[in-house]
Amino acid sequence: MSRILVVDDSATQTSLFVKFLEKHGHEVLTAASGDAGIALATQVQPDVVLMDVVMPGINGFQATRQLTRSSRTRHIPVIIVTAKDQEADKIWGARQGAKSYLTKPVSEKTLIDAVNNVLGA
Repeated sequence: MSRILVVDDSATQTSLFVKFLEKHGHEVLTAASGDAGIALATQVQPDVVLMDVVMPGINGFQATRQLTRSSRTRHIPVIIVTAKDQEADKIWGARQGAKSYLTKPVSEKTLIDAVNNVLGA
């Protein structure tokens, strides 16, 4: 079982991801902002972070960059999961250090496959 942090300001989206992930045996933690996600990831050291982009405060691109550049969290793979589907967004996400980029709506299979991929499962 892996510990996965979902960072998303949408309660509906978060609950859907929690349902998918728990169904596949993962422990899930949640944060509703980029700042809270960074703090929680630093504290609990999850195995994977699922990161939304459009959130209040610092956005998901900024939060991803902070996580992937910090010596305390750079080992944690970040998967961006967002409605932003432009090619430039995907390139920018990769440049911030994201290991994968999924566009919403995301199916259960797509989400679980992406998580398993970054976990090497």
